Amino acid sequence: MSDRPSVLFVCVHNAGRSQMAAGWLRHLAGDTVEVRSAGSAPAETINPAAVQAMREVGIDITDQTPKLLEYATAESSDVIVTMGCGDTCPVFPGKRYEDWNLDDPAGKGVDAVRPIRDEIRGRVEKLLTALNLATRPEHSPQRPPA
Repeated sequence: MSDRPSVLFVCVHNAGRSQMAAGWLRHLAGDTVEVRSAGSAPAETINPAAVQAMREVGIDITDQTPKLLEYATAESSDVIVTMGCGDTCPVFPGKRYEDWNLDDPAGKGVDAVRPIRDEIRGRVEKLLTALNLATRPEHSPQRPPA
């Protein structure tokens, strides 16, 4: 793994969970990590409830678009975090893999997406710790109101 590891978040549609995870990692780690996301069957657009939930904590993911998971992207990533893509995720020796079992926000309103967003934040923070990368205080968004 290089000084600047690359992390790939993968879910089926690349419209909710993986986009929120990528948003958290970009925001918390700044430029210390190369952040990627993709899906095995990408949607046309990002889930509007995911966009709204992330906006509530000061993270704008509206500039992102769902992308198709490509072999080369997975092969060149140091860490691959899957979120329900099943057998369509390629496996490469020597990579770090994590499988995050998270509820799918597809078709849910923002009230149902907030707990998913918050769980993803916790997992991203643990990933940063595992990679020996500190959360950068200047990139830490506000916590949602209790």
